[in-house]
Amino acid sequence: MGAADGDTELPGFARLWTAFMSARLLIAAAILGLHVAVHFWVRPLPLWILGLCTGYLAMTVLARTLATPQGPGRSFDRQWVYTAGLDLVFFVVLQANQVGSINYVPLVALPVLMSAVMGSRALALGTAALVTLTLLAHSLWNNDIGWAGTGEIAQAGLAGGGMLILALLTNQLSARLAREEVAARRSRIEAHVQSLVNGMVIDAMDDGVLVVDTDYMVRSANPAARLMLGSDREVTPDQFALDDNPAWLQLAHIARQTFEDEPVDAMEVTLHHEDRHSSRLQVRTQRTPTVSDSGRCLCVMFMQDLREMEAQLRTEKLAGMGRMSAAVAHEIRNPLAAISQANALLEEDLTDPALLRLTTMVRQNADRLGHIVEDVLDVVRAQGPADPHAATDTLELDALVHRFCGEWIAQHGAGARVQLHLGMPELPVVFSPEHLRRILVNLLDNAARYATHQAGAIQVSTHPVRHGPAMLMVWSNGPPLEPSVRRHLFEPFFSSESRSSGLGLFICRELCERHGASIGYERTERAQGSVAVDGNEFFLSLRRAPGAFVTTFLDSAPPT
Repeated sequence: MGAADGDTELPGFARLWTAFMSARLLIAAAILGLHVAVHFWVRPLPLWILGLCTGYLAMTVLARTLATPQGPGRSFDRQWVYTAGLDLVFFVVLQANQVGSINYVPLVALPVLMSAVMGSRALALGTAALVTLTLLAHSLWNNDIGWAGTGEIAQAGLAGGGMLILALLTNQLSARLAREEVAARRSRIEAHVQSLVNGMVIDAMDDGVLVVDTDYMVRSANPAARLMLGSDREVTPDQFALDDNPAWLQLAHIARQTFEDEPVDAMEVTLHHEDRHSSRLQVRTQRTPTVSDSGRCLCVMFMQDLREMEAQLRTEKLAGMGRMSAAVAHEIRNPLAAISQANALLEEDLTDPALLRLTTMVRQNADRLGHIVEDVLDVVRAQGPADPHAATDTLELDALVHRFCGEWIAQHGAGARVQLHLGMPELPVVFSPEHLRRILVNLLDNAARYATHQAGAIQVSTHPVRHGPAMLMVWSNGPPLEPSVRRHLFEPFFSSESRSSGLGLFICRELCERHGASIGYERTERAQGSVAVDGNEFFLSLRRAPGAFVTTFLDSAPPT
């Protein structure tokens, strides 16, 4: 009848308590209605009996509306007095002043059940014992306190014994149900906490996770998966269909294959987005067991960004080579300096043109070797610990790109050969200005090496991806790269030219990764004058500065 052992209120107990209070109210109304009917249509009854029934009905109404459940298990509290105790007294008084042949003894089971369900075992047995003693006393009273009418006394004793057994069994069942409800609540809390932990772990994963049903609806997607799909919560709802975007149809095909055949193990797909560059993903799937009631199952799709996987693999492979290259570069530097100095001294004393040509060759190749040494050391510096000041620099991308490109155009006399299409004024990104200059100069040098000399042959553009990164592109109308070259484009010491060290693009990629950015290559089409021309495009995906989410240019697109 009250909370015990510090337990909090149980929803199941509250519902049961409400049911008992409602049953008491209905019984009180029925008893009052019965006595009123007897009084008016059979024979008049004493007014105090009608008043007693009315008062009992009023007490049940007050208990139902004002009293509150306090939890099971307490041995005794005041609620017992105006619930089970009041019922017991009321039913005994009615039985003692029996109207006609109406028997009120079965009603005393209500307070016994109420005490057994909502009280302790002692309270339940005590209430049943009190009922038993009351029934025996009533039987003795009806037989003038003699030993006559033993049948009625035996019947009262059997009824009391039944009440004791009923109270004991009901209390045991109620206690067991209460323990199971507490255990179920704890299990639900633990399951909820575990679900929250799993959600946090999945949200923090670098791999994308999609949960797809048989209707190809995405039930759940972690942030990494949304980034790979090119969607976000502000535009795409929590649940969406894979056929909502043409770029996701390959994933819908993989889900269909998983449902119809077997789970997919490491399939490579390319998602072509409208406002950003394509994503190369490796996808594997698992199918959940079929639910017997609905006959449906789910497809759990794990996606990995191949560019990030390849970058991580290259980093691991090149870590040892970087240390060795640094040691070799330092060892070469000193004798190379001696060779260059000796050649310069020798060149001062020579007059023979043939010998001067030889010293010139020595100087040129020494300079070339010196540049290679510097490039190798640059690689080591790029792979080293990130500079905390450079990593947190915030710069206005368009302003710096305009300045660096202007310097490069003036130095190389490019003129109209280079065109700028800058679409992010005052949009800050996180990058180092010096590293951005080195990357941009390297990309422009490469573009100038293969592009034509027509106007707009080289185009530098910027634009933001909606709710995504800032993009910087360097496009040129040079011939397409061979597949063998594209596969090793960002690897160190790989070049299609014999006089190149093959470290330029590799250093660009390493510098990008230091700032949380990425670099890639695609063959794209741009407008050169009034003609659409295919060309080579290197694109940088840069992190926006915190809070740099503007709305003016969100829908801007790269020039076509």
